[in-house]
Amino acid sequence: MGMTEETRTSDRQADPVVSVVGPGDGETIVLGTTRMRILEDGSHTGHRLAIAESVLAPRTQGPPQHRHGRHDEGFYVLSGTVRFTVGDEEYDAGTGTLVMVPPGTPHAFANPTDLPAVLLSTFTPDLYVQYFRDLRQVLADGRPLTRQANVDAMSRYATQPATDLAS
Repeated sequence: MGMTEETRTSDRQADPVVSVVGPGDGETIVLGTTRMRILEDGSHTGHRLAIAESVLAPRTQGPPQHRHGRHDEGFYVLSGTVRFTVGDEEYDAGTGTLVMVPPGTPHAFANPTDLPAVLLSTFTPDLYVQYFRDLRQVLADGRPLTRQANVDAMSRYATQPATDLAS
């Protein structure tokens, strides 16, 4: 049995739209010495995946060690070296290294070098992107980005500081 023109048209309209984010596009979030560009916030992936590019300035401390309760986080080092702390272990990840952090695993990252580092990060599902927007709002409201402000924002997205570990 063949398809009618009407059926083909309605099928086409139901197809997902391809998302293309060019080099100068995306949503920019500046948090201290880190500049993040949201490439996909989950709105084109059914909220299954979000992707961000982050530039960590030299000697950037990064967040306190924390655990995500409901999402995997991936980090692909595009350039430079990023130090990942997982529990009490440290790993220096150079260009071309992928680090995947499953839910519940304590982790932090920093750029201990004198050169910028660039990361491509994935969040599966996408819920953690809103955390970065919340931190941007703290700064926009003229409030300091304190550890407590960070912890408060994390807690809204199934994330807690790894308080049982040195931070």
